[in-house]
This record gives sequence, C-alpha cells and structure tokens, in this order.
Amino acid sequence: MPDHRSPITDHFEQLCEIVAKLRAPGGCPWDREQTNESLLPALIEESYEIAGALRARDDANFREELGDLLLLIVMHAEIAREGGRFNIDNVLADVTEKLIRRHPHVFGKSDARDSGAVLKQWEAIKRTEKTGKHYLDGLPSALPALMRAQKVQSKVARVNFDWAEVRDVIAKVEEEFGELKQAVALEDRSATGRIRPKGEQAIEDEIGDLLFAVVNLARKCKLDAESALQAAIDKFVTRFNRLEDELQTQGRRLGDADLAALDEIWNRIKRK
Repeated sequence: MPDHRSPITDHFEQLCEIVAKLRAPGGCPWDREQTNESLLPALIEESYEIAGALRARDDANFREELGDLLLLIVMHAEIAREGGRFNIDNVLADVTEKLIRRHPHVFGKSDARDSGAVLKQWEAIKRTEKTGKHYLDGLPSALPALMRAQKVQSKVARVNFDWAEVRDVIAKVEEEFGELKQAVALEDRSATGRIRPKGEQAIEDEIGDLLFAVVNLARKCKLDAESALQAAIDKFVTRFNRLEDELQTQGRRLGDADLAALDEIWNRIKRK
C-alpha cells in the first residue's frame, strides 16, 4: 500500500527516534543523565527565547527557538515513556481531544460565534473538567507575576468581575498610588520618632497593589502588561547604552560623572 504520511509526520517521527536514540544505552551521556526536573529550567528559558525572537520579528530565530522548544517537549515525553508514565502519543491524543471538546462551535453544536462568547464557553467547559474547589484554582502559580496578574484579571472579567470603564481603572491606579505615598510618608516620618513606624511590609503591600492595578489598566487598554514592560526595558537599555557611548566620546566612564551630568545627557538622548 502507498505511504500517505505527510512530511510533517516523517519529520516528527524522525525527531522522536533521534531523541530515543540519544537517551538509549550507547547514546549521548549528557542526554541520558537528564530528568524532567533537570530540564525544567531549559523549558522555561526556551519559552522566553521564543518570546524574544517574536518581539524582534526575527523569523529565522523564531523558527529555530520553536524547534528547540519542540525538542524539549519530545525529550520530556521520552523520559516519561522510559518511566512507564506516558508517551508522546498520549500527549498528542490528549491535546487533540481537548481542542475538539473545547471548540463545540467548530466541531459540534454551539451558538458561540464572536471571540467573547467563545472565551466564555471555553471557561465554562474548563470548569466542568477541573476538580478544584474554586474558579481560579487552575491558574499556574509559577507564572511571572505580571503575566499571572493579567491572567487572573482576564479570567474574573469573563464572569463579570470587571471595571466597566477605563476611567474606573485609572481611578483605582491613582487610589493605590495615593496609598503607597501615604505608606512611604509614614515610614519616613517614623525615622524622626514623631510617629510609630508602619514598617516596610506596608510599603511592599501598597507597591504590590499598585502594580496589580497598573496591570489591570494595561489589560483594559487591550495591552499585554508583560510585553509593555519588556518594551520599556528595551527602550531604557538602548538609551542607557547611548548615554555610555556619549560619556566615552567625552573621555569619561560610568561612575565618573555625577547625576546632574548624566541627567543632561539622558534628556538630550530622549529628545532625539
């Protein structure tokens, strides 16, 4: 019979075979030593490298990093297969079945058509699948804080726990900033002995509340808080590099110039 497998199938099977050979007796010593736990940092790192390549719009690097992540997924599944826990076929079957189950508007009968209705339907289906007591129980606790905050806010918004207008969120940001300033002022005055110190914990709490409110503002403006902060960091690094270059042209180094001189160069760079 003719072989109707696609090139995708051929390449995926070849990847799985290569990983199995690397892990087998006589394979690569480093690969054979790895565990699911030892590969976890690499899994997280590769995800960030994918994000970096995507933000840079570098398709060649994006493609390469996706491959690196796929390799790690196959490696994790191979380690699980060796331990008799599950294999890559189980992984593929699970995700395929889940996609079909959670898209009844495509593969079954459902009236959901716009993205908002689809998301609510998705959440409703997920709630029937999970065994946790609470709606937010399934949210991964290991996510970066900004990402986790935005996911929490997005999820509760789908069950109508959300500000009605952007101006309401802005008012909340201003309220939290005011509370932070009060906490800092109390801590400053405590050093003079005029008032009982409220402590660093109060300041930390208020900074956390302010960050949470700012993330909510980003979400309400249909922006990704993590990406917005990454862009701000990239902008700062670029400007600081230019500042350093400017100092070098003046025959000076970082650490030699005082803040006033640095501010003068910085403001000139910002105006360009």
